Amino acid sequence: MAATLGTAITPAEAAAPFAPRGNNRRPRHLVAASRSQAAPARRFVLRACASPIATADAPDETVTEPSVEPALETKLSKLACPICYCPLVGASDQSGDTSSLECSSCKKVYPNKQDYWDLTVAVGSTEYSESMPAITELFRTPLVSFLYERGWRQNFKWGGFPGLEREFETAIAYLKPTIGGTIVDASCGSGLFSRLFVKSGLYSLVVALDFSENMLKQCNEYLRQESISDERLALVRADISRLPFMNGSIDAVYAGAAIHCWPSPACAVAEISRVLRPGGVLVASTFVADVIPPAIPLLRIGRPYVSQITGYNTFLSEVEFEDLCKACGLVDFKFVRNGSYIMFSATKAN
Repeated sequence: MAATLGTAITPAEAAAPFAPRGNNRRPRHLVAASRSQAAPARRFVLRACASPIATADAPDETVTEPSVEPALETKLSKLACPICYCPLVGASDQSGDTSSLECSSCKKVYPNKQDYWDLTVAVGSTEYSESMPAITELFRTPLVSFLYERGWRQNFKWGGFPGLEREFETAIAYLKPTIGGTIVDASCGSGLFSRLFVKSGLYSLVVALDFSENMLKQCNEYLRQESISDERLALVRADISRLPFMNGSIDAVYAGAAIHCWPSPACAVAEISRVLRPGGVLVASTFVADVIPPAIPLLRIGRPYVSQITGYNTFLSEVEFEDLCKACGLVDFKFVRNGSYIMFSATKAN
C-alpha cells in the first residue's frame, strides 16, 4: 500500500502490492539509417524537438502505447553538447553509419564507440584525467558489470526491494503522465529497466544512460541476447551531473537503485530538473537507513565520512528526498516504502 508523506507503514501494508495512489540496442547505439549503396560523407544538423505536454493528473493502471516510432533525426535531436547544451551536428561515413557528433557551437567532437555514444565532457582528452569516487570506479569494472544481473541486483531484496516486476509496475504507474514521450534510464547499469521500457512499447524513445563503459557494453550484450530492436533505444555514456540534453527536452527520468551512488545527488537532481519539460516526471528508488531508529544519530554523524571515503550516500528519511526535490523545482512528491526500500516520484513544476 502506498503511503503519503508522514504516514507510517505497518508490516502488513509493507507486504501489500506496491502501487502509488491518488495524489499522492546491427549495434545497439544510435546509427544513421542504412543506405542501399555507398554515398559520400554527409553532415546533418540535429535539431531540438519539442515534447508534448502531458497531463499532471495522478497515475492510474491504464496506459496506452505510442502509435508512431521516431525517425533517426528525432532520436538524435534529443542529444546536446554537455559543455554548452547546444545542438549536435552528425557526420556519416561511407557505410552510412554516423561516425561522430560535433557541437554546433563549441565544435567539440563526440565519438561513436560502437556500443554507445560517449557524451562525457572529458572525452577525447589525452593528458587530463580525474579521480572518481570509489563506488563510481567499482561499477566501471568489468567484473561488477558482469555480475550485476547475475546475483548483485538480486541481493537488493534483503533491503526491501520488492523484485523487478513490482518495481516496474510501480514506476510505470508513477510515470503514466509521460507515456508516449522520451524517457532517460539514468544510471541504467546493464540496462535491466531500459530493456523493460523498450519491450513495453510505452515510450517513443528510451535513452539508456550510464557513466560506466563496461555497464553499457554489458547492456548491449543483453540486447543482442534478447534480440531487442534499437529502433526506440539509444545508449549514451554521460555524467549524471552534466546531462547531454537540452533544457526541457525530456519527458521522464527513471533512476533505479542509483541515487545513493551519485557523487552529488543535489547536482544530479538539479540537472534532471533542467532537462525535464514542465510536467515531466522523475522516478527513483534507493535505500533509506532508518530501519533501526536508535542508530540514526550515529549514522547522521558518520555519513559525511562514509561519503567522502567511498562515495556512497546514506539517506535517513524520505523527508530528505522531498526537500531535495523541492529545492530543485520538483513538486508533488510521492513515495512508497518497504523496509529500507523507497521509490519516490516528483514532477517538474509548470
